[in-house]
Amino acid sequence: MIYAYAKITVTNPEALAEYRDVANAALAKHGGKVEGAAREFTVLDGAPDMPNVAALLSFPDKDAAIAWSTDPELADVHALRRGAGASDIVLLG
Repeated sequence: MIYAYAKITVTNPEALAEYRDVANAALAKHGGKVEGAAREFTVLDGAPDMPNVAALLSFPDKDAAIAWSTDPELADVHALRRGAGASDIVLLG
């Protein structure tokens, strides 16, 4: 199991709503899922750039995570996320 941290600074809530409608199926295609998500945060240390939305994603392995991010059939799904605002996804491992 490998995890990814996703954060979005939302500028287009409508696009985010559309993304949420298809995100789980897109993740599941490569064995991924959302382990948890939040819109409220408490800083424990430092001064991070705070998003509006953050999620912890899991995948069976690194190859599955990369396949999800580069799958040409999911390009429209990733475009919806990017259209919702500034998004970053970091693989932890």
